[in-house]
Amino acid sequence: MVLSRSICRQLQRPAASLFSPRPLRATGLRQTPIYSGIRTLTATATRQGKVLLVLYDGGEHSKDQPGLLGTTENELGIRKWLEDQGHTLVTTSDKEGENSKFDQELVDAEVIITTPLQLIKTSFHPGYLTAERLAKAKNLKIAITAGIGSDHVDLNAANKTNGGITVAEVTGSNVVSVAEHVVMTILTLVRNFVPAHDQIRNGDWNVAAVAKNEFDLEGKVVGTVAVGRIGERVLRRLKPFDCKELLYYDYQPLKPEVEKEIGARRVDTLEELVSQCDVVTINCPLHEKTRGLFNKELISKMKKGSWLVNTARGAIVVKEDVAEALKSGHLRGYGGDVWFPQPAPKDHPLRYAEHPWGGGNAMVPHMSGTSIDAQVRYANGVKNILDSYFSGRHDYRPEDLIVYKGDYATKAYGQRK
Repeated sequence: MVLSRSICRQLQRPAASLFSPRPLRATGLRQTPIYSGIRTLTATATRQGKVLLVLYDGGEHSKDQPGLLGTTENELGIRKWLEDQGHTLVTTSDKEGENSKFDQELVDAEVIITTPLQLIKTSFHPGYLTAERLAKAKNLKIAITAGIGSDHVDLNAANKTNGGITVAEVTGSNVVSVAEHVVMTILTLVRNFVPAHDQIRNGDWNVAAVAKNEFDLEGKVVGTVAVGRIGERVLRRLKPFDCKELLYYDYQPLKPEVEKEIGARRVDTLEELVSQCDVVTINCPLHEKTRGLFNKELISKMKKGSWLVNTARGAIVVKEDVAEALKSGHLRGYGGDVWFPQPAPKDHPLRYAEHPWGGGNAMVPHMSGTSIDAQVRYANGVKNILDSYFSGRHDYRPEDLIVYKGDYATKAYGQRK
């Protein structure tokens, strides 16, 4: 789907190590729908800009639920707001190949907005801003992620393109949503919910068959790989379950008072974490140091019969190694919502891998961070970033910046200095 309108009115427009727990600040994002408006631009200028919005098609579901703001039909609720300022908005889901609408329109776009990973049924790849694409984008000044996660952008190339492209995301917009999904997935696996529910759907009733692989979360050791905004929230939500220990591995420790409040303990190595944990949850960014991190070798160091949860990025695990560990019983369960490639092809091994006793698979589409509440927050955040850019203030929230003025603004992507 492609939508484009250009407003020709002479409206005035303003001039313009492994993991990161970037400092958390109040987002200031309102919970009211974005399409009711947030700010009005007040600075003045005569130049108008082109915004390219690369989203996924929601079809009938976008009509059923206008809160699906991350779709081509609902356009983050920003079309009227942008056009009232004299800007042009081009919206598309066509992003594959050199002749895609994405490639055609990016050549003169000033702003590109994408979701972290595109959920296109007919494609297995996100809307990547590769070095090749960035080289064509002669007017590009800022690339915004409608959500969290900028691994679809070649950040090194962005730092060198057009004097340094700003790459920003809406930090904090979906952390609650993902943290809740992590806890739900842990409970789904530990309590062996999926095969038990399947029994009911299939008209069966065999308590022993499902109870033999059902456990309590209380008394278990749970650890998170990275303790940023999501990882910390996961630990906080697990505290009432009276786990034996809550562990974390991150290059930067929590503040002592936070550790004490949560009851968490930091370990020095990833191997130390996985060898002690009954449940491991992955909450780190994807970059060159975390790609393929959970491979056969690392998984072999996990406790036999442990559970692994991944809501970070699919490529952080080696899918074949996870599937084999689950089939052999070394892993009791694997769950999450991230895949590589994505969307997952029908023959993806993690669609079907099960524990020898059945169950142990709690995989779903990439949905944890895209609840209706999260979409309101990240649409709101995108609008705030656009306002900051087009007004010429450039008063971005520091935690939203990934690269800025030709350099990395965060350590989230590879512990860069």
